[in-house]
Amino acid sequence: MKLKNVLIVVKDIERARQFYHELFGLERILDNDGNMILTEGLVLQEEKYWTAFLGRDVIPENNASELYFEESDIEGFVEKLERTYPEVRYVNRLMTHSWGQKVVRFYDPDGNLIEVGTPM
Repeated sequence: MKLKNVLIVVKDIERARQFYHELFGLERILDNDGNMILTEGLVLQEEKYWTAFLGRDVIPENNASELYFEESDIEGFVEKLERTYPEVRYVNRLMTHSWGQKVVRFYDPDGNLIEVGTPM
């Protein structure tokens, strides 16, 4: 068995697609009316379908999971993030851990937590 995809819930699937394309270069593989598969195994699902399926509300910024990306030029990435999405909500701005890895954590427009770090 292998993990195939990771699904996140979004309010506006096209806005989310654009966000993940502009910042991370993810491309649309399949668009299936409220469910969209992007490269690297990320699936976007519109909130209305998720809540109908589960019968529960979505809780943005719940800090229960995180999407993790690696980027060698993290300073360049942060500049691009701030230029492209100046309203971004940070958990922590660019910092360096005691083991030397640089990381930044922030929320996507739907409150999904993202970490970008330098390769270890």
